Amino acid sequence: MDKSLSTQGASALWIFLLTVASTLTTLAFSCATPFPALAALAALHMRRRDGLILMGLAWLASQLPAFLILAYKIKDTTAGWTLGLAVAATVSSVGAYAALKRLGTQSLVTRLAVAYVAAFIAFKLVILGFSFWLGGTDTALDMGIVARQFVRNAAILTGLLMLYHGLVAIGVPAARRHMATA
Repeated sequence: MDKSLSTQGASALWIFLLTVASTLTTLAFSCATPFPALAALAALHMRRRDGLILMGLAWLASQLPAFLILAYKIKDTTAGWTLGLAVAATVSSVGAYAALKRLGTQSLVTRLAVAYVAAFIAFKLVILGFSFWLGGTDTALDMGIVARQFVRNAAILTGLLMLYHGLVAIGVPAARRHMATA
């Protein structure tokens, strides 16, 4: 098998697996999609392009049930928050990759922590910006809510990281992480 084909195959597999895991986590815990957790994990193990694709698919997977199953009404605020989540997911990923690029080589734990904190801050800043436009600044600025979201996403990140390494340990090919802009 051609090496680039196996790299693309491994990346596609991990994009699919992490999208499914994220969707199941969202459904199981009745919480918002853990975009900062996904962004940090992707920044650690995937090419930037693949990480952005993951974020887009996770965003789409979070929106489809809302509109198709739960019959969310399409109105200005709903459309605005749908856009806001897409922007926040993307910026979260960009933030995680940028933080790792500046960090250089460190331990896995340090890199993961830095990527996660950068992703979370970037995500929350975008959400705060959209809340000024769409309403909801009380929630966006509530430190108790933000702290619970930070801890919940960190726990989900830990679970996703264990899933990733567990699957790699049993033979699933690792996602490919190349520093080249892809």
